[in-house]
Amino acid sequence: MVTPDILALDFDGVVCDGLREYFQTAWKAYREVFEPAAGDPPAGLAERFYPLRPVVETGWEMPLVLYGLMVGLPDEDILTRWPELVPQLLAQAGVEPATIGRAVDGVRDRWIDHDLDDWLSYQRFYPGVIDRIQQAQANAIELVIISTKEGRFIQQLLAKSGVELPGDGPLGTDPAQRIVGKEVKQPKYDTLRQIKTANPDATIWFVEDRVNALQAVQRQPDLTDIGLFLADWGYNTAADRALAAPGGSLHSLTLPQFCGSFEGWLTPPL
Repeated sequence: MVTPDILALDFDGVVCDGLREYFQTAWKAYREVFEPAAGDPPAGLAERFYPLRPVVETGWEMPLVLYGLMVGLPDEDILTRWPELVPQLLAQAGVEPATIGRAVDGVRDRWIDHDLDDWLSYQRFYPGVIDRIQQAQANAIELVIISTKEGRFIQQLLAKSGVELPGDGPLGTDPAQRIVGKEVKQPKYDTLRQIKTANPDATIWFVEDRVNALQAVQRQPDLTDIGLFLADWGYNTAADRALAAPGGSLHSLTLPQFCGSFEGWLTPPL
């Protein structure tokens, strides 16, 4: 397992750092759902939000994090108790996840329609990642993006970066299947299972910054031969990174390792 045939990548926190865009979108959606009379965000709110991004599983939770902060929850409670706080905050506010999700997508849609370049300017690709992806493609490695972000947003960003997706992919002949986004509405391990079923002899590696998503793949008995890598530059905590122990089936990966040779991915950094 030195070189993958298929490289599956999460997007947010692996390929793209969207923290500035997340906060802007989350604040506008927060105002729409929770506090229409609110003006500009309070000073320091963005700086409190950024370290809490690892708790967010899907985009609709971002305005809920802001709601938690605005009603006085300590940052540490959000960081350590988020799964149990989510239903409490939803009940307290009297809102449904779908309502928040529509607000988040609506904010992004209007922003993109009004000024695409401005929206793109709030996101950046991690240094060296695009070059590494293009190098992998040049070496005939199949690329697929598996993300909880809307596929159309991913497509916009990749196109802007110069990454071209060929007309066929690991899941079939539809180029759209190279980007499996939130709209697919299935766990990432199911997408990996589909890729493996369609390519039974391929070596598949999956890079993700969310340790629970990787652990979910580990729990699938038919996916034990997929290489799993935790991107330590993404949206995870020190406790998450401690779970990717040397010698285990979950490999910790630094950004310099990602940008280097595949052989180096399996060697613990010095």
